Amino acid sequence: MIIIVTGVSGSGKTTIGKMLADSLKWEFQDADNFHSLDNINKMRQGIPLTDAERIPWLETLQLAIKKWLQENKNVVLACSALKVKYREFLVVDQQLVKLVYLQGNFTIISERLHQRQNHFMSAQLLQSQFDIVEEPVDAIKVDIAGSQAEILAKILQQLTVP
Repeated sequence: MIIIVTGVSGSGKTTIGKMLADSLKWEFQDADNFHSLDNINKMRQGIPLTDAERIPWLETLQLAIKKWLQENKNVVLACSALKVKYREFLVVDQQLVKLVYLQGNFTIISERLHQRQNHFMSAQLLQSQFDIVEEPVDAIKVDIAGSQAEILAKILQQLTVP
C-alpha cells in the first residue's frame, strides 16, 4: 500500500510522513528527491513550476509507485500533489494508494516556511501554491494547527491499512 501525504509546502508533509512511516514501520520517500536539478534550481529562485515542467517528475513518481506496488512495498510518500490531475496521475490503484491531506492556513504555513532552513522551496512560492491548490475530496483531511503528535493521531484514527 502507498499513502501519499499531500499539502502545500510547509504543511508538514515530510515531518508527518516520516512519523507516519515510522509508526506503521513502513518505508518513507519524499517526492522532492525525484525532482530534476533544473526544477530544484528554478524553485530556489522563487519561480513556480509549470505543469509541463512537472510532467516528467510526475511520470517518475508514477513509475516508482507502480514499482513499489509490484514489489508489495508499503510506502509513505510525501508529495505536494496540489491539483486533481496530479493526484489522478499518482493514484494508480484506488484500493492500494491512499491520500492524506494536511490542511492549514496561509499564516501558519508562512511562519513555518520562514523558520525552515536548507530547503529549495522558498517562502515566496507559498502564495503560488495556495493559488493552485485543489483540495482533495477523497482523502483523510487533517488540520495542521495541532501538535505533530496530534496530527499523527488523527491520521492513524482515520487510516485503514491491511
